[in-house]
Amino acid sequence: MTMPQPRSLRHRRLTLAGVAVSVPILLPGLFLPVLTVRGTLEPDGVGDLAYRILDQGMTDAAVDSFRPLINPAMLPLLEARQGGLRGTLVTAIGDQLSSELQSGVPIEVYSQTRSIVGSVRHLYSVGSHTAATLILLFSVVVPLVKSLLVPWAVLQSSAGRRRRTLFLVEMIAKWSMADVFAVAVIIAYLAAQASQTAGGAATVGFEASFGAGFYWFAGYCLSSLAIQQMSARLPTSDAPLASPATVGP
Repeated sequence: MTMPQPRSLRHRRLTLAGVAVSVPILLPGLFLPVLTVRGTLEPDGVGDLAYRILDQGMTDAAVDSFRPLINPAMLPLLEARQGGLRGTLVTAIGDQLSSELQSGVPIEVYSQTRSIVGSVRHLYSVGSHTAATLILLFSVVVPLVKSLLVPWAVLQSSAGRRRRTLFLVEMIAKWSMADVFAVAVIIAYLAAQASQTAGGAATVGFEASFGAGFYWFAGYCLSSLAIQQMSARLPTSDAPLASPATVGP
């Protein structure tokens, strides 16, 4: 009577169990938010920002609209001051606006939350096809292909096909760190976009937080490494997991 060796059978079952666990871990990692970046105006710096906005936005037409509201006897004095009537208005309005803003709650000026799949779609929509394709390849296609090839290799009855499939899995596994690289690209992209959107203003403070998708994807990466080690120990010459015992005459 010929039966699979106990150690071989155990390795196969562990490998199949690892794949069955890793796929449900991978899917939330692809679709749930990976990173959230928020930017808020710091109260201490809002005052200077208010003065700059008023100084750049106070046009001659806006100044002329204030003239009928001012006592005609005061106009010559205001015009004689440094900056003229325009400078006086910017200082007066800026002082009041700055005081109100500094005593208020922080103002959110930037917010970006992306999942891996959402980042791929956004990159394609803005024309960043190279980055989108790399993230799609290493974070979606490669993990799914690995998850399909491993059980295919385990259940093969032909030793030759099993050996070739395991060799292909081993070749793909060499790109396992690319999964982590793809997530790092997303994080760097969001951080860079946040800096560009804020225009480099010193009054904006950024805060980044990992979402549930990051931890799901990290869990998948760890489980993928474990599956890689188990699949490397699979035999390449014995019977498949589901084959019945062969009883001699």
